[in-house]
Amino acid sequence: ALTPVARLEPITVGGVVVSNATLHNEDEIRRKDVRAGDLVVIQRAGDVIPQVVEALIEKRPKSGLEEFSFPDHCPVCGSLAIREEGEAVRRCTGGLICDAQAVERLKHFVSRLAFDIEGLGAKIIELFWEKEIIKTPADIFRLQEKNETGEISPPLQEWDGWGEKSAANLFAAIEERKKIALNRFIYALGIRQIGEATAKRLAGNYGSIEALQTAMIEAQNPETQAFDDLIAIEDIGPAVADDLIGFFAEAHNVDVLADLRSVLNIEDFVQITNSGSPVSGKTVVFTGTLITMTRAEAKAKAESLGAKVAGSVSKKTDYVVAGEDAGSKLKKAQELGVEILTEEEWKSLISG
Repeated sequence: ALTPVARLEPITVGGVVVSNATLHNEDEIRRKDVRAGDLVVIQRAGDVIPQVVEALIEKRPKSGLEEFSFPDHCPVCGSLAIREEGEAVRRCTGGLICDAQAVERLKHFVSRLAFDIEGLGAKIIELFWEKEIIKTPADIFRLQEKNETGEISPPLQEWDGWGEKSAANLFAAIEERKKIALNRFIYALGIRQIGEATAKRLAGNYGSIEALQTAMIEAQNPETQAFDDLIAIEDIGPAVADDLIGFFAEAHNVDVLADLRSVLNIEDFVQITNSGSPVSGKTVVFTGTLITMTRAEAKAKAESLGAKVAGSVSKKTDYVVAGEDAGSKLKKAQELGVEILTEEEWKSLISG
């Protein structure tokens, strides 16, 4: 997040010398009409956080002061900084290559639900970053090679607190993780709003990293089938879709992905199949209030039988299960001629 900060001539407020104050976001700057060079009133919100209350416009020089123009590119990495509809915050899209985010993203990359590399914790990541040994995720998988060719000097096993065994253990743990499931890989990328469950849904719907990347490029045009298919996935609405598409649209991220694919074996997602199930391979949408089961139970049961659960109705939908007070999804299913089942008909189908 690009968070604006007011740099102040130091002043004592409530017994504390204040030289910085929060400006929150670009809307707040515009609302208060704060400009560089202004004389401002400062308070400590809750007696803690210094903030700008107002600009004393009458004290401005007659020649005027220039309005602040909020950057639309990250000041650190130069990537686009995007403000999503309905949000006050503008965020850098640089992702994996932005130095301001890099260390935290590397920590996420090796975290338990992602690559889960034993021995490569937060402090080790910070140390390797500071020494410029690891700058991108793919550098992790070249660590042993760098150590053996002398790029790391002195070699890791000669560092304080290290030895032959600890270095060998780390290299073995990294080697073991060169093979990774697609859903864990997607989660490891640290794309905003893409958590563990959503990463698994993406993996299940696209099957391979190649298919996912191709679809996200096509989905940049919201008029395409690729975009419709994306937002039809359960729990992916327009806001999540924007973050996902934006990640794959950024050239820096594309380079990082290509680098990672050159050193990793990213396994295709194996869809649960149930040859004895009448809904195996079918796409199902649940709508309205279900009586004999919760929505979560219904989804879990459908997925265990090999069905795909979608969040919206499209031409690719096979069944819409309509509970009480079903609304727009039911209407769309009727318009598209999708087969509509009651809750009882659904239960009969999957038990038959």
